[in-house]
Formats: sequence, structure tokens, C-alpha cells
Amino acid sequence: MAIESACIPLPSEIIMPFSGYLVSAGRFNLWLTGIAGAFGCVVGSVAAYWVGIKGGRPFLEKYGKYVLISHHDLDNADRFFQKYGDWSIFISRLLPVIRTFISLPAGIAKMRFGRFVLLTFLGSLPWCLALAFIGKVMGENWEQIRIYFRKADVVIGILIVAAVILFLYRHLRK
Repeated sequence: MAIESACIPLPSEIIMPFSGYLVSAGRFNLWLTGIAGAFGCVVGSVAAYWVGIKGGRPFLEKYGKYVLISHHDLDNADRFFQKYGDWSIFISRLLPVIRTFISLPAGIAKMRFGRFVLLTFLGSLPWCLALAFIGKVMGENWEQIRIYFRKADVVIGILIVAAVILFLYRHLRK
């Protein structure tokens, strides 16, 4: 969770459901898993916030491409932050893509740090709990689900690889 929140593209939609699967196996507690995920979001978001404060927009425009941050991503996060102010931090934690980059404009705007951390944690907690719960439910029903996945494994694998290649090509080309 810290990696995604630090603007490095590793989707929480992979990490938290797997943690939920471990909840279904009795290895983790659902609430502690959600809290740990939200704490990870705070850690990564603080790193991105710090980059926003120290480097500002020029730094991000120059070096963001190396971690797949495009001008378009920054513009979207800036607009969202300007429209909703501090509460954009809370709201964005539930929205795909924006949640990854919203810490940067918060840092650039020099949002109060304590408020930033609190809103990041509170916004991240429901997202992390929901994804962990989905993983828990899937884990409890794995035998039934596995039958359907076996048939589609190769197709899903090819589509994922193609999507990653296309994503990298589009972001690195710019």
C-alpha cells in the first residue's frame, strides 16, 4: 500500500485482496489488515507529500515520467485538489488513479501535515477494508471460484501482460 501511495504503480487492488485471502485462511485479522493497509497508505502518501513540498510541480514534470507520472495525471490531481480542497485527500482515497497522485498537489499547496495524515488514514481505511473483505470472501469460496478461473487463466494472463506493456509504452513514450 505504501508503494502505490508513493506514486509507484502497484495497484492496491492486488495487495489488499490477497491480504483478505490470508484472513480467510486464519492467518490475519480483517480489521488489523485494513488498519495496516491504511497505515501503509499514510507512509507512501507522506513520501509523495514530501516530494510535492520539496520539489514542486517543476520537479514532478521533469522526473515524474520515471515512475510513470504523466502531466495528465498531475493535472487531474491538481484540479481535484483545487476543487475540493483538503477534503479531496479523504475523497480521493476511494477513487482509482487520483488516490495515487493526490498527495503531490497537497504537498505543493503545503497543506497542514497533521490534517493531511489524518484525512489520508480516514480515507484509506474504508478502501483497504473493502478490498480485504472481498479477498476474504473470495478466499472462503476459492474452490468454487477456481473452476471458473482455470478456464480463463491463459486469456487473463495474456490480457494483463498486454495491458502492462501498453501502459508502459504510453507513459514512457511521453
